[in-house]
Formats: sequence, C-alpha cells, structure tokens
Amino acid sequence: MAVEFSKLYAPLLEWVYEQAEGHPQAGVDLGPFAVEHGLEERQGFDLLTYGKSKGGLDDRFATLGTPEANLTSYGLDLVEESLKRRASPVARSKAARQSLLRWLWAQKDLGVHFPTIDGFVGTPEAVFEGQELPLEEVDRAAGYLSDKGLIKGTKVMGRRGPVRAEITVEGQDCVENYDGDPSAQDRRGQVGATYNTFLPNAQGVIVGEQQNFTQNNSNGIDPSVFIQLAGYVGQISATLGMNDPQRVELERVAQELHDAASSEVPEQGRLRHLAGQIKERLTAAGATMAATVGVQMAEQAIGSLM
Repeated sequence: MAVEFSKLYAPLLEWVYEQAEGHPQAGVDLGPFAVEHGLEERQGFDLLTYGKSKGGLDDRFATLGTPEANLTSYGLDLVEESLKRRASPVARSKAARQSLLRWLWAQKDLGVHFPTIDGFVGTPEAVFEGQELPLEEVDRAAGYLSDKGLIKGTKVMGRRGPVRAEITVEGQDCVENYDGDPSAQDRRGQVGATYNTFLPNAQGVIVGEQQNFTQNNSNGIDPSVFIQLAGYVGQISATLGMNDPQRVELERVAQELHDAASSEVPEQGRLRHLAGQIKERLTAAGATMAATVGVQMAEQAIGSLM
C-alpha cells in the first residue's frame, strides 16, 4: 500500500503534541496513530523516519520494537503556530472565502452549474490548518463573496449566502489573477511598478505587481522595498530545495512581511525583524543565485530603515 506521508505529517505532529499532555517534547508511541490511519506496523517506523527527515520529529525514546517519537523544537513551533492561526477568526474567514471561491471556479471549469454550497463542506478544499470548515463559516464566506459580486446564486431565509451558487466573471478574475484573494483584488487600483530581477542564465524573475505607496512616511519607511522582497520570496521559494516545512515557514514570514508593509502605519521594528528572518532563512537555504539575490534584497530593505 502506497502511503502519502506528506499528508499525514501535519496531523501527526499535532497528534504527538496532544498525546504528550502538557509535556510537548515527551516520547509518544506512534502505534495508535498508525492503526487509526490504516498503516501496517512497519509503516509506523517509516512514518517516524519521514517525520525526522522533515525536522519535526525525533526518536530519542524509540526502541527496536516501538516507533516512539518526540517533537523537536522546530516541530513544536510548527504545531503552536498552526494552532494560533486556527484560533484566529480573521484567518479562518479569509481562508474560507478563498478556498470556497477556488472551489466554485473548479466546479464551473468541470461544467457543474450552480453547485450547492453545502457540497463544498467536507471536501479536501474545505479545510483550514488541518480542521474542517463548518457550514456556518462556509455560509458566512458565501455571503461575503455574494455581496462582493464574486459569486451569484439562490438565497433562502436563514442563510447569509446563496445555497446554490456560481462564480461570476469578476470571481473568475479574482481566482486567476489574485489566487482567489478578494483583498488582493481590492488593492488592484493601487498597483504600481513591476520589478524585474534578472539572474544569470535565466530569463528573469518577475517579482510581481507591487503596491505603489504614495503617502508621506514621516518615520522614514519605504514600504515598497519590503513588499518587493516579500513578492520575490514568494516566487522563488519553490526553487530553493527546502523541505516542505521550511518552505511553508519561509512563505508564511514573507506573507507577514507583505501584510506588515501594506498596513497604514508600518512598524519599523516589525519590518526589520521579518526581513531579518527572511535573510536568515535564505542564507540557510544555500548559495544559489536566487537565494543570494534575496539576501541582498533583504539587506537593502533593512538598510533603508532610518
């Protein structure tokens, strides 16, 4: 039986965290988890080996007969960050809107007309940080997307959004050009320059459309250089040879940097901290040309702060 350990990795880390019961780095027998997911005994050891290769697990307490695992500091950070995001109403709402809009785009692409919104619940797409999105949150997301004109459909009493819906032309544009993020689409009127960073023996890395900040920054901050850095990292992250948790963490920091730089009053300390984290992760990724350019961009962004 072929096992996709990558899909079990995040649930496994959280399961180990829960089983440790207040001692997050204590040893936990992976046997029950393996049985729960239909794995054979040998595959429990293979799962532990996979978790070690990804950096989230260690086998300090393992024996020859038991696949016992403990969270590493890195694994503990991953779990706690995931739990923090899962508990955020704002993060959950944004995720529900984005994933529902993408799903409706896919349904239309398959030729399905006005699918039920309830049909989205329980699909692999209707998940946020490993937890299924409930109908209440999906309905709220549908109401938001309908109010924005990104979907259209039939409404009934007792529901915030349509019970059957289809993506509109505006919604398709949001998915195809803004990855299904309505907030990014709303900012399109603020789009400014496109930055190109040319690498040797390459046709160029397009950093992407960045927002054009025209306000006076009395605190000496130029947000555009940080947004440019975040956009660049988002485009090269998959080329750096990082393992999945490292890549996801790099992309998360880049998104935080983008959000911090896009705020009405960017905080100098936070921008410096996030840009510094990106520099450290790119340096650790190895001396590829893409990473080197990213490190230089991070240094320039930090150096722009007064």
